[in-house]
Amino acid sequence: MLDKIRSLGADTAVYGVSTIVGRFLNFLLVPFYTNVLATSQYGIVATVYSYIAFMNIIYVYGMESAYFKYASTREIGNDKQIFSTPFLSILVTSLAFSGLIFFGSAHLSRLVEVPFQYEDTIKYSAIILLLDSLAIIPFAALRLQRKVKTFAAIKLINIVVNVAANVVLLLKYHAGVEGIFISGVIASAVTLILLLPEILGKLTFEFSGKLYSALLKFGLPYIPAGLAAMMVQVIDRPILLAMTNESTVGIYQANYRLGIFMMLVVSMYDYAWRPFFLTHANDSDAKQLFAKILTYFTFFSSILILLVSLYIDDLVKFRVFGRFVINPAYWSGLGIVPIVLVGYLFNGIFVNLMAGIYIEKKTSHLPYITGIGAVINVVVNLLLIPKFGMFGAAWATFFAYAGMALAIYIVSQRYYPVEYELGQLLKIGIALSASIIGFSYRTELLPSMPEHLFKLLAFASFFTTLFLLRFQREGSLKILKKGQL
Repeated sequence: MLDKIRSLGADTAVYGVSTIVGRFLNFLLVPFYTNVLATSQYGIVATVYSYIAFMNIIYVYGMESAYFKYASTREIGNDKQIFSTPFLSILVTSLAFSGLIFFGSAHLSRLVEVPFQYEDTIKYSAIILLLDSLAIIPFAALRLQRKVKTFAAIKLINIVVNVAANVVLLLKYHAGVEGIFISGVIASAVTLILLLPEILGKLTFEFSGKLYSALLKFGLPYIPAGLAAMMVQVIDRPILLAMTNESTVGIYQANYRLGIFMMLVVSMYDYAWRPFFLTHANDSDAKQLFAKILTYFTFFSSILILLVSLYIDDLVKFRVFGRFVINPAYWSGLGIVPIVLVGYLFNGIFVNLMAGIYIEKKTSHLPYITGIGAVINVVVNLLLIPKFGMFGAAWATFFAYAGMALAIYIVSQRYYPVEYELGQLLKIGIALSASIIGFSYRTELLPSMPEHLFKLLAFASFFTTLFLLRFQREGSLKILKKGQL
């Protein structure tokens, strides 16, 4: 079992290097934007991209997940058919969708409350959606074949091109908000060009009606599920815009993006996790393996969350070339960062628990599970934003992810019961909560202690609490240390 966990760790590390480097380059755009865009302009960017995120789900309609399933089992059709059927299906529908958006941009810009001077951002969004959707199946094929380095290299090039185009268009040509979307078009086009060898090597026009029917049956439930999941991620921006203003959305977006540190962990873990659990689903020790992986994921993620929560203010106030990493106009939202980070932890737990539903082909339950998260998100946003503003939006995301994790645990245990180490997970949660809450009340607890010393104390208290709760002596880390898996 230890070798299998190391294999997952190795793939995660390779995905992680590219993801961390790539997302770090992308993260550099956050301080860049906060120093060249007004908070209201950044709010427009955040709003439009939230709609792009929703449309991505419609454009793909579950074909990526369906491809993963049937390419790994080869139940129907040959390899080229399994690749080409979802790819060509997405090609046809994406051309239709993007055509409607492009030529209806004037009406759509009014509908989503984008100022008329930024109408062209809708047209650029249509092109981005088309190009990105065509890359979905080729990227999935690279992951399934474990061509991790190729996958990582193309992803990294995409981000480098995007960042470079942003810098040139916004600094040299002063393209403003539109320059951000033009950069997205350029980066997506380069990515698709790089994927052409993969596409042409697998493409065939042989059509299997039986395969296509199976792909749709498996994938279509991902539309409502995906839309609901995306609502959890981005619906707070349009709601926040409707209940506050563009500047508040801009501040919220900039600080929400500081949750990149945990988002990176979840993203690179997800890239490696899906092929991993499909490969090992039939192993005799699969359930024990999955349980221990969840404990490890939660433990190491909690350490990262604590470190970022304690030192995020030092990071954003660091000066580079005479400028703060994040412009002071955005600092009022720093308090949402720990909330967002823990929300992403619950999202990572959700990703882990999805294995049981995926293995047992119970994807029809996903719309209900993610729907619970979406309802929680909308309701909590509406209840808390009037009183707490952007902090209410952050808590809505937190509760939505937590609700989804609980719901998928209940459903997954019904079809694919796993003895997760709930006691150990609870101990990690108690230790993390105690450290973050203790630091939040530092001025009341030890007002005379320098803040840097209190941060060290808060970090050390996490491990001290785990020790007192007998986590290390009873839990999985002791087993891992001995190699007795």
